[in-house]
Amino acid sequence: MRACGMDFGTSNSAVSLPVSAGGVTLAACEDNHGTLPTALFYPATAAANAPPLVGRQAQKLFFEGEEGRFMRSLKRLLGTSLMTQNTVVNGKPRGFDRIIGDFMQHLKTKAEAAAGGTLDAVVIGRPVHFVDGDSAGDSAAERQLAAIAKSCGFKDCTFEFEPIAAAFAHEQRVAQEKLALVIDIGGGTSDFTVIKICADYSRKKERREDILASHGIRTGGNDFDKQLSLAAFMPLMGYRGSYGDKNLTVPLAPFHDMSEWSKINFLYTPHMRREIADILKASHAPEKLARFAAILEHETGHKLLGTVEDTKIALTAALQTESPLDFIERGLCAPVSRGDFNRAIAADMDDILNCMSACLADAQIGAGDIDIVILTGGPTETPLLQEAVRRHFPAAQISEDERMASVAIGLGHAAARRFL
Repeated sequence: MRACGMDFGTSNSAVSLPVSAGGVTLAACEDNHGTLPTALFYPATAAANAPPLVGRQAQKLFFEGEEGRFMRSLKRLLGTSLMTQNTVVNGKPRGFDRIIGDFMQHLKTKAEAAAGGTLDAVVIGRPVHFVDGDSAGDSAAERQLAAIAKSCGFKDCTFEFEPIAAAFAHEQRVAQEKLALVIDIGGGTSDFTVIKICADYSRKKERREDILASHGIRTGGNDFDKQLSLAAFMPLMGYRGSYGDKNLTVPLAPFHDMSEWSKINFLYTPHMRREIADILKASHAPEKLARFAAILEHETGHKLLGTVEDTKIALTAALQTESPLDFIERGLCAPVSRGDFNRAIAADMDDILNCMSACLADAQIGAGDIDIVILTGGPTETPLLQEAVRRHFPAAQISEDERMASVAIGLGHAAARRFL
């Protein structure tokens, strides 16, 4: 039996393959890249049953203006009511399970090319909670993902918590037992695990006794994008503006949906365009709301949110940046400081740190007991989080190795233990 580990992420994905002598390698999912953005693009000119373009190629064609349907952050739909609905792809209805299946099929095909044969089994990473406070939705999400894996040809499918998988990847280099806290912040969730790690433990078939606690929250890097968008970009588009003789507030929901990757496409409807056009006639700041109307008309919401994401990344290193928005209006730009970003995400960061503290409490340990903090996922580069981690764990080693791939690598180790 051949098996693999699959990290189907909100923002990025990867597949790993167990190799000889207990090692794991990443399959090349896109050109020579071991990871790829979790993005799909269905060109309008493609045949009805043609597979979509994925990853960087999907992003490139869409942002260059190619006609078609672009999607990101599909993982956030799992376990929600949207998974039972169809969406329209180039004029034809298509279920989200099929769309996610198109992406997973690409990962499986690339992994099988690297493995030199059919892959029968997979260990898929999952957050501690797909949906906060909804055990039924959480169970439904796992069932949906398992069904999609089976539809792609996997005969056996099991799951592992993503922060535990990250620990499996890191422990390969740990000679003596250490108590680790894994902080795994992805696009859609933040997950934590307190676990005993050691290279010798990687040969164990059962690891339950080593795992002290796991907690998670449905807040991640995409939420940082949303908060930054609402704080620094959407006010330029008429957010929180007013209209009419009674000084009514412009509806907030469209701006919130325009700031979420998984909801942007739902705004591109004749009804929404008419609603904004009607409000625009009585707007007290028509020059701003006209920009939002233009985004709807030209369907450039993903491009705008991509600019927001680029701004977030730039503020990891810079204290100030100016983000050009010429695709909306010539000469328009959004000046944003790191302070603006920190204030925008402060509430989300508090929720994340409270979840981390709950994980430590559940493990019945204090911050001083942690030997090593493992940071995985792109959003762990956020300066506000980095400062908080170093403040909470001044004596602990901080490990940031394989930040974007440690979950996938750990899932490969889990696949080797379970199936090989």
